[in-house]
Amino acid sequence: MTRPLRIAVVGHTNTGKTSLMRTLTRDTGFGEVSSRPSTTRHVEGARLLADGEVLVELYDTPGLEDPIALLERLEAIEAPGGERLDDTARIERFLATPVAGHRFEQEAKVLRQMLASDAAFYVVDVRDPVLAKHRDELAILGGCAIPLLPVLNFVRDPAANESSWREALARLGLHAVVRFDTVAPERDGERRLYEKLATLVDAHRSALERLVACREREARARHVAALRLVAELLVDVAAARVAVASGPQAVIGRAVADLHERVRRREQSCVEALLALYRFRPDDVDAGELPLLDGRWENDLFNPETFRAMGVSVGSGAAAGAAAGVGIDLMLGGLTLGTAAALGALAGGGWQAVRQFGDRVVEKLRGQRELSVDDAILRLLALRQLRLIDALEARGHAAMAPIRLVDPQLRQWREGPIPEPLLRARAHREWSGLFGAGRADDARQEAVDTLAHSLSEAATANA
Repeated sequence: MTRPLRIAVVGHTNTGKTSLMRTLTRDTGFGEVSSRPSTTRHVEGARLLADGEVLVELYDTPGLEDPIALLERLEAIEAPGGERLDDTARIERFLATPVAGHRFEQEAKVLRQMLASDAAFYVVDVRDPVLAKHRDELAILGGCAIPLLPVLNFVRDPAANESSWREALARLGLHAVVRFDTVAPERDGERRLYEKLATLVDAHRSALERLVACREREARARHVAALRLVAELLVDVAAARVAVASGPQAVIGRAVADLHERVRRREQSCVEALLALYRFRPDDVDAGELPLLDGRWENDLFNPETFRAMGVSVGSGAAAGAAAGVGIDLMLGGLTLGTAAALGALAGGGWQAVRQFGDRVVEKLRGQRELSVDDAILRLLALRQLRLIDALEARGHAAMAPIRLVDPQLRQWREGPIPEPLLRARAHREWSGLFGAGRADDARQEAVDTLAHSLSEAATANA
């Protein structure tokens, strides 16, 4: 089919028609979602694209407010000469009458859109009891002679009455039914929605399959991009180091407070980037205050990764010369590169080594210490961001309540060792973006890529 599939979104007032539109279009700003009845007063359209091509057109319609009176009006319509009219002909005659523009103005808008569409989603709020008005409503819509697919909304609500609705719909001959909670859709909910629709509009099956495939590619790409954002955050925070002179407690306190604030701002920027990636509003997350510790003091000048990096920078001869000092420290139970060995390596390594590592040696000799972010905070940051990704991927764009970040109990992050890329980042202060733009070298990029991959594996294992 070269023409897009036109779908009318219909139903009783306040059942979640606009909510369905928001979730299918991933647009939190589409229409108005409210608990007040009859919020939608006009037909509003949206297009769904795959690879730049419009495949589906959705039309949000007003709610049917008085189907009982409307059905009576339709049944009273007779053809001149007493000939028998089918339901579609009655509807067309009704739309030509003055009453369609006055008392039944909203219903007329729905019926006109039904007649202009290829199929319709009939949105059901399964928390409502099945009443006579719903049966009359379905009788009217069925008279438009297009496929009608009931969409069971709010199925995850404790007050849902799904079985009663399925039974009532079956009695009316509507056996093709799909459950799709617009607030919290299931991971494969959109696929099942379009697959079910394809059974009713076979001529458009190819277009619907293309749309599903495109949506799933986009979802995978979003997930990968989200994990990279989290990996960037963790590397920035792990690499952050602040040199503080041993002195008054107030000086140390200010340094700790400044580092806290930088970490909080960096996490917030990650949260905002994730919300934008998944196309949610900035106020859709209630993250609460990040409970930071006092940080950690590195009395050691270098960790083993720093020495490895230094060895690469200054050349094998200087690295070998410094290795003796490292070996002694390790034999004594330490993990430091002794100051004398460090100075010897720097002397042999020339200006490049002094430029990269000399400031840290000078800080050490002046009695300064390095403040960095505690491992527990790295774990907590990972937990919060992975939990946020899970919540965003399970959230419909009609949801109104903010996401509250809760510990998802990922044991690898709570109890296990800090991932190796973050241990590497500890030794590379220049990688951190907390104090300006982090240096985007190949080693940092490799650490981010490796960490993003491990985040993906952890999320899969705990799904």
